[in-house]
Order: sequence, then C-alpha cells, then structure tokens
Amino acid sequence: MAATAKLTVVESKLLVREPGSLFTVLIPMFILIVFGSSIGPGDTTLLPMAIAIAIGLVGLYLMPTALAGYRERGILRRMSTTPVEPMSLLVVQLVLQFVLALASCTALVVVAVLVLGAAAPADPLGFAAAFVLGTAAMFAIGLLIAALAPSGRAANGIGVLLYFPMAYLAGLIQPAGQMPDILVTIGEFTPLGAFRQTMSEVWVGGAADPVLLGVMAAYAVVVSLAAARFFRWE
Repeated sequence: MAATAKLTVVESKLLVREPGSLFTVLIPMFILIVFGSSIGPGDTTLLPMAIAIAIGLVGLYLMPTALAGYRERGILRRMSTTPVEPMSLLVVQLVLQFVLALASCTALVVVAVLVLGAAAPADPLGFAAAFVLGTAAMFAIGLLIAALAPSGRAANGIGVLLYFPMAYLAGLIQPAGQMPDILVTIGEFTPLGAFRQTMSEVWVGGAADPVLLGVMAAYAVVVSLAAARFFRWE
C-alpha cells in the first residue's frame, strides 16, 4: 500500500509536468472561450462539444502515449522485479488520467457557466452517467492503442489519426446540423459521437438515449477486453 501511494505521488508529479497534460486542458478551454464569446447566453451546444474534445484528447492522445512510452523504455519490465507490480502503474495511470479529464471538464463548466453565461446541465445525474460511460469508452480505445503501439511516438501518431475522423463524425469539427444525415448516423455509433450526442440531450433536460448509452458501454467493455488480450508488459 505504501509503495502504491509513493507511486501515485510520483506519477502525479510527472503528469503535471507533462506538456501534453497542459495541451489537453488548454485546447478545449481555448475553443470554449473563443467561440463562447460570440454565442448568446444559455447556449447548450458549445460546452458539450468542448467537454467531448477534452475527453477525446486525454483518451486518444495523452494516456496511450504515456503507457506505450513506459513499455518502450522498459519501465514496466523493470517494475516486475520490485515490490510494485506493473499492474499497479497501469491502475494509477488510469485513475490519474480520469482525474485530469474530470478536472478539465469541471474547469470548462465553471468558466462556461460563471463567465460566459452558458446554461448548466439540466440533468446532473444524466450528465454524470454520460461522462463516466463516455470516458470509459474513450479510455478503452486509448488502452488498445497502448497495447498495440510499439512505441510512445507510434501511440501518439495512432491516437491523432483516430481522433480527427472520430471528432468530425461526432460533430466536433463541423456542427452535426450541417453534416449529411448518413454521417450523423454513423457518428452516433462512434464512442465520441455517442458521448457528444448524449451530453447534448441531458444538457437540456432530455432523457439520455439508451441506444447511445449502450454504444458507449459496449465500446468500454469490448475494447477493454481486447486491450487486455493484446497488452504486453515488455
């Protein structure tokens, strides 16, 4: 327990110092502030989009790059000879990445509501459920990238290649209302698209679509199992 606590402290410091952590926080905030200054009070579209961007960046860029980099440098292999099991590092990383995603999204909500006058989520419980499922789905994909990528740089590249088409289909680059219907439908069956759409629904007090919740849950479970199957410690 003491070894895990020390590992958590060390990993927390490394995460704070990692430039990618700052990148995943500032990019969504920049988008929110720049575009939020030109929209009317009570907007219910931009903030869910910014939150989806933040989760996508952490899940597809930051986390797989860190984990694949640890394996590439032999850190996971060397940890197997210490009292701290490699699995402990994986768990600590997942927890810290989730805390980072939560902190980023909390900052987005605070700035949007208190500074820009945006509407707060009308269904807080639905928001929490969508956040947890959406984050789990994106983290599962990040774990699969980390499992398959031979290096941290490769994981970074794969994450970027997946992020942009997924973000487009999710309506994060071009509003879904301006996209062809077929692309909107396809986007709703991607984890990021299902997340963005569900966030938009619960933001205005609507009931979350069980199909979209099921899509996110399926990605979280199935892709996590695939990641566990292919993950290599060295």
